[in-house]
Parts: sequence; C-alpha cells; structure tokens
Amino acid sequence: MEKIASFTIDHLRLLPGVYVSRRDHIGSETVTTFDIRMTKPNSEPVMNTAEVHTIEHLGATFLRNHPQYKDRTVYFGPMGCRTGFYLLLAGDLESKDIVPLMTEMFTFIRDFRGEVPGACAKDCGNYLDMNLPMANYLADRYLREVLTGITQERLVYPES
Repeated sequence: MEKIASFTIDHLRLLPGVYVSRRDHIGSETVTTFDIRMTKPNSEPVMNTAEVHTIEHLGATFLRNHPQYKDRTVYFGPMGCRTGFYLLLAGDLESKDIVPLMTEMFTFIRDFRGEVPGACAKDCGNYLDMNLPMANYLADRYLREVLTGITQERLVYPES
C-alpha cells in the first residue's frame, strides 16, 4: 500500500508553523489543506484533548463567521496526533496567504472569554471535555512563537 502524503513529511525536522499539506481538485475547484502545526512533533508534549476540543470549537466558529473566509471554509479540526489542526479552504492557496487569517483566528482564541460556542450537551457529543484557559494559553504561545514574524522554514515543509 502506498504511503499517504502526510506520512512522508520528516516529523523529526518539522517545526510548528503553517504548511500546505496538499491540494485536491474536485471538478474545477481546488481545495487546499493546511497543516496548522502548534507543537514540535516527537519533541514536546502534545496538546491534551480538552484544549484541542476548545480550540476546535472556537476556531471553527471563528472561520465560519469570518466575512472573507466563511464561504471558503470546508473543515477545521484536530490531527489525531494532537500536535495541530487541519484547515481545508476552497481555493489554490499558499501558506503565506493565510498567515493574516491565522493571526486573526488565534488572537480571537487567545482573547476569548465566556461560554465556548457549542459547549453544551445538546450541541456537542463530549461538551465537558473543554479547557478554555489552556486554549487561551496555547493560542497566545502560537501567536508569539510562530505567527509573529513567521519565517520561510515555518511555511514550507522541510526537505526529506
């Protein structure tokens, strides 16, 4: 069986960043999948499910309400390894194209206070597994350490 593309990335050299993971063509449309990598794989602790779940709720809510990207957002959700998220957007995009969007989204998550959207039994299958203070902290860390002054090595996957 052929290895899928995401398993061909050298995770020992991968830094937190914003990467184009793949582009898919559906009819005449292009969907770009982004790897929003928040922790260094196999080098630092992964995020716990509660903060991942909170970031997912806040990020998806932000994106689906964004004036420019709400109609282009296909999906935002966590990676199984808990080191980041996948964002699927309609369009043929580059990593640098969405840095302003990611900065805006993670600022929203960093500054969010109150009840997490969809965090109730009627709206979510695991609504008790939320950690807003840790999601705020991780968003702040990602803004400071990755998005602010982002460099090319955090926008393009390392060569294998």
